[in-house]
Amino acid sequence: MKPLKTLAALPALAGLLALTGCAGSEAASASSGNGDKQTVVVRIPDPGNAGALALGKKDGSLAAALKKVNAEVEWTGSRGPFAPAAQALNADQLDIATGSITSGVTALTQKPGFKIFTATDPDLAGEGILVKKDSGINKVQDLVGKKVAVNEGGTGEYLLLKALAEHDIPEEKVERVYLRPDQTASVYKTGQVDAWAVWAAYSVAELGSGDSRFLADGAAVGSDNYNFYAVRTGFAEKHPEVLKALYRYLHDASVEERRSPEKYLNVTTDKGPTAVTGKAKEIQADILRKAGTVEPVEADDIKRFEAVAQFYLDQKVTKTKVEIEPHVLDIEELT
Repeated sequence: MKPLKTLAALPALAGLLALTGCAGSEAASASSGNGDKQTVVVRIPDPGNAGALALGKKDGSLAAALKKVNAEVEWTGSRGPFAPAAQALNADQLDIATGSITSGVTALTQKPGFKIFTATDPDLAGEGILVKKDSGINKVQDLVGKKVAVNEGGTGEYLLLKALAEHDIPEEKVERVYLRPDQTASVYKTGQVDAWAVWAAYSVAELGSGDSRFLADGAAVGSDNYNFYAVRTGFAEKHPEVLKALYRYLHDASVEERRSPEKYLNVTTDKGPTAVTGKAKEIQADILRKAGTVEPVEADDIKRFEAVAQFYLDQKVTKTKVEIEPHVLDIEELT
């Protein structure tokens, strides 16, 4: 069966505008008046209700860290998949974004205007292939002839293809339904797809509901889906001291988040669609306790990134081999 590209053709511009809002040009983002000094403005997607940046925004600790290097944050749009964020970085409408190396590989095929400057170990507990508990799908082989929702070229497609490769199942035996992650929950819940390959931002709610389980999680499929932070190349070149300060903040916060995950959940509200409650909150906290920390990109990380790029080429997700190393920034060598 050929992949069914149900929503893959949604206009990229819509996603870009949703992410970036009405962000200005580099001239606007580079500095704002402050007497004789110039305050560097860093444009970052709003982190929402969870995570280190969300807490840093609320308690002022991020602002304090950046003030030491005469910088401040402009929260621009909202955090989401890396594909539209990469477009915003390339279009000079964003300075910092986060994503997974799977989505990073596909973004690097588009003449990127960004560099990867951190690496965080794969979330083996929070990503995987979701199925309903009563679906009758009990092993990866049971996906043959079924429809699986994935985000094209990103984590979902990677996880599904890895699972199939691990079990020597030809990829054409399973129908990929390309959907944006934020549009998939209702499709999955109403049975229009049989499974959903996804990461913690979306899997936790389904696992917490008690109706779903992982057919295979990241560990089971041998995932090398590292997370990373990316910086707009022009920003890194002009403001290395700001980037180093931001890295130190992210690293220290990730260490604390692993130690005390509860305070990084429901940062701004414990009600509504962005809040995690009950079983979902327990699951999310446990995932964070097992999570990696934000670190510089090392040589071994690059090798694993390159392996993902090769896997995508082998699986025909990309048409040409993506070289990762030229797009990595050594945060420890910035001057």
